[in-house]
Amino acid sequence: MFRPISRSGNMRQVGRLTTRTIADIVKKCATAAGLDASTFGAHSLPAGYITTAAERGADLARIMDQSGRRDPQTVVGYIRRANAFKDHSGSGLL
Repeated sequence: MFRPISRSGNMRQVGRLTTRTIADIVKKCATAAGLDASTFGAHSLPAGYITTAAERGADLARIMDQSGRRDPQTVVGYIRRANAFKDHSGSGLL
């Protein structure tokens, strides 16, 4: 999914980014955005995508196809999280 890029901007043809490298990039971006980097990691990218897709009403099969997830239970967990405060009595207070 992610390929290494040299400092000169050329995509490297060999290898791939490690989970640790992706986590470092995510944390650096979170810090630059003024967020607490300790709450972000490599898993934040697919988790954020799946949660957002669920909030927008995408169906389970489509989310699984787009995210490469094979276990529906994993995706259902994100959908439940996305809908936790939907139509909640306090949802309009913030």
